[in-house]
Amino acid sequence: MDRSGDRPRTEVSVVLPAYNEAPTIEATVETTLSTLGDFLPPGTFEVLVAEDGCDDRTPEIVDRLAAADDRIRHVHSDERLGRGGALERAFSAARGDTLVYFDTDLATDMRHLEELVGRVRSGGADVATGSRWMPGRVADRPARRGVPSRVYNGLVRLVLRSPLRDHQCGFKALSRDAFERLQGRIEDEHWFWDTELLIRAQRAGLEVAEFPVEWEPKGDTKVDLVRDVFGMGSQILRLWWQVSVSPRITRRVSVGAGALLTLLALALMTLYLDPQAVLDELEGADLRLVGLAGGVYLLSWPLRGGRYRDILSELGYRERLGFLTGAVFISQTGNLVFPARAGDGVRAYVMKARRGIPYPTGFASLAVERVFDLLTITLLGGSVLVGYVLTGSMGAVVATLSGSVPGVDPRSARVALTVAAGVAAAAVVAVAAIVVSARREGSLIRRVVTRVSSDSYADYVAGVLESFVADVQAVAADRGAFGRIGASSLVIWALDVVTAILVLAAFDVALATPTLVAVGFFAVSVGNLAKVLPLSPGGIGLYEAAFTLLVAGLTPVTGATAFGAAVLDHAVKNLVTVAGGLVSMLALNVSLTTAVDETGSAEPDADPETVD
Repeated sequence: MDRSGDRPRTEVSVVLPAYNEAPTIEATVETTLSTLGDFLPPGTFEVLVAEDGCDDRTPEIVDRLAAADDRIRHVHSDERLGRGGALERAFSAARGDTLVYFDTDLATDMRHLEELVGRVRSGGADVATGSRWMPGRVADRPARRGVPSRVYNGLVRLVLRSPLRDHQCGFKALSRDAFERLQGRIEDEHWFWDTELLIRAQRAGLEVAEFPVEWEPKGDTKVDLVRDVFGMGSQILRLWWQVSVSPRITRRVSVGAGALLTLLALALMTLYLDPQAVLDELEGADLRLVGLAGGVYLLSWPLRGGRYRDILSELGYRERLGFLTGAVFISQTGNLVFPARAGDGVRAYVMKARRGIPYPTGFASLAVERVFDLLTITLLGGSVLVGYVLTGSMGAVVATLSGSVPGVDPRSARVALTVAAGVAAAAVVAVAAIVVSARREGSLIRRVVTRVSSDSYADYVAGVLESFVADVQAVAADRGAFGRIGASSLVIWALDVVTAILVLAAFDVALATPTLVAVGFFAVSVGNLAKVLPLSPGGIGLYEAAFTLLVAGLTPVTGATAFGAAVLDHAVKNLVTVAGGLVSMLALNVSLTTAVDETGSAEPDADPETVD
């Protein structure tokens, strides 16, 4: 709300961004008016206080100042807009042809204000900015403030190819024409707004002038290494992608990148699987059963898409089955290519880029799916284990798990079984925690986060986590949805097990059907639990170790045959995944590199103190 009357357009408008500045705002406004009056004629300038949802006495102080002096205007916001948002709002309300802003702590010597205004007012530059890091005029700053600032500006210069030395100095001016050209292009609404203004101006062909200023730090700063790296750092990556990479991404380039990465996924498989061993095993396998296994596994993918549709529906989003199945294919292909299950984030990117679903909701929906997967696998494996107990076969299971099986690396087996047991326990605990928390009120997450830090970025992190957990709980709290998603999960993983059983049967293992089914469910369940942790791309290695140990230890099947079946089973499933991922990338025009980069630069809407 602009609390001033109409008046003729002035030449220079100075905006002072203010958030809880009650102790200093009056002195800052007086100093600003006095300095402007020293070099500008009366009636040619105005001072706007961009008061950004303050909860102290700043609004009433500024109201009083504006009522007493028509050169002062109060641009008020009832809620926080962020530094950049408040500046843009005030610039839009300003009447001057030259727009200026600087920090209200007046850290920059005010004798530079005339030069700042003159650089733009004279037409010599479209944008002007003070600099604390130009050669020969380096600000004397404590390491706690200077080191992060140097690192930050170095990254901006390197990544965004900017010739400027100081991008975050809160002492800038721009012409009305420059502001109108850049308005709407600057996405950040907080502290990165300063940097993005300069980079966007340079890329738009505007003249940007940097000049040295005397600067003295006022008060303390809240430098948080984690916040700076993941907040401002992610903004640098986001802007780099938008101004340097995205304009060069055509459909042909995207499709080519997708095809290349798909081939890379296949190549990576050969690092963990011996191609000749796979071929040798294939020679003795019934290819008809292997083909049937691939077909059965393919049937599970529309079910995965349908389950994901049910999850999103509970979160308020309705999407087509074909699109969601493709998104699942792409993300799982990403998990075969990138380490640490980075492909899981690809799906969040696809949902955000193609359907506008927020990142927290995208990750929450993925978390719900993962929890159901783990719970279902644990249930299947546990059910077979109970069956072994009831039939008196538990002794064989114990001997297998504690002993050694010919042809199986005991260390790999121990790691696989340890991981499987830990993941199973974690799945049960996670489900219990989610269900219980869905019936509780209160912000436990916010209390925990704010114990670590109480600044605005911590508040943002708490908000994101609360949104994430609320989405997960929305599904867990609906018994009908919980049942439907659980039932579809059982069918999906049953088909996964049937695939493995068909592959094992293709080796003519001569096992009775009940034995084949029982060991198949047990081995596949434990093997999939073992590969949950991203210890290798696609879980290759751990799955084979667990599968081979259980099949060879609980049946007359030799270790070599069990290992061959495990290798072939995993290869069939990965080939189906990669083929589906390639088709989906072509159909949806999605590149895995784009998805991973965009997911990694999903910036927080934080409002931390600037890196100055």
